[in-house]
Amino acid sequence: MLQTQEELLKILSDIDIKYTNHEHPAVFTVEEAALHHEGIQGVHSKNLFFKDKKKNLFLVVTLANKSIKIKELAKKIGAKSPSFGKPDLLMDALGVIPGAVTPFAAVNIAAHEITIILDEEMLENELLNFHPLVNTATTTITPLDLVKFLKHCHRAPEIIRL
Repeated sequence: MLQTQEELLKILSDIDIKYTNHEHPAVFTVEEAALHHEGIQGVHSKNLFFKDKKKNLFLVVTLANKSIKIKELAKKIGAKSPSFGKPDLLMDALGVIPGAVTPFAAVNIAAHEITIILDEEMLENELLNFHPLVNTATTTITPLDLVKFLKHCHRAPEIIRL
């Protein structure tokens, strides 16, 4: 069963992860989200959901302002000819819509094997911001707590400098 924002925030509290949640209008792109960053501490993210030609699934999480070259990324993460996952696969695999892709969706992974890649450079910051399963809010946590959450969901991430 897919988790709601409220259920996700309860899980964070239950495993002793401190967070700050900020409500805002719905956003669907990094550019739209940037319009609502005022007053939110920490760096913001770009979350990319890929499927490769071998049907492997990847969630790549990096800094919002980082330029990503798909061919170079594919070599670093071991993906063969990756393409962005379609909205129906995104919903089936992560339980979120386009614009709400987030590492917090690890809580919804059940039927698929998904490799979660975290950019090492992103983790060097004090605070990180992600959507809490919806694109109408942003949740701030520490890098250590992000990894703790992913491990709690039995989804230990690969940490790579992208």
